[in-house]
Amino acid sequence: MMDWLRDNVWAAWLGIAVVLGLAELASLDFTLLMLAAGAITAAGVSAVFPHLLWLQIVVGLITSAAMLAAIRPLLVRKIHHGVELKTGSAHVIGRNGVVIKEIHPDGGGSIKLNGELWTARPYDEVSTIPPGTRVEVMAIDGATAVVYPVGEPLTHRPELGQPDPTDQKNDS
Repeated sequence: MMDWLRDNVWAAWLGIAVVLGLAELASLDFTLLMLAAGAITAAGVSAVFPHLLWLQIVVGLITSAAMLAAIRPLLVRKIHHGVELKTGSAHVIGRNGVVIKEIHPDGGGSIKLNGELWTARPYDEVSTIPPGTRVEVMAIDGATAVVYPVGEPLTHRPELGQPDPTDQKNDS
């Protein structure tokens, strides 16, 4: 058995790499994956220098340490700290829209938001927001956007059917 192991050290290193790789699937921490990379490197060294076990161990350890120091932090940052995916109506919170139909505290108003028409009510429940006013969506209550004005009413809103006051027609 020892003769076979001495002649096939590369297989032992690959076995260690496979076990570490499978254990990584349970932890998802990327530490065992970096150690598996070191074992694979040691397997490569053992194919070239089969009787230099000390060299295989040193190269495997150096590779593992380098992977842990350089590659693992990048992977962890990329995988575990990505952008949070907002689903449903949560994706509109914080976005700006334009009042299409006057918004009253008792409801009945509407805004255009990302090209969609939403029913809306004021955030403070006492304000009336006139058409053409830019608003920010503070919350979503069912299918109603709860909004707060962020600007003065605009004088030119083609989607409201209002003419542009700066548009001068020459009837000469």
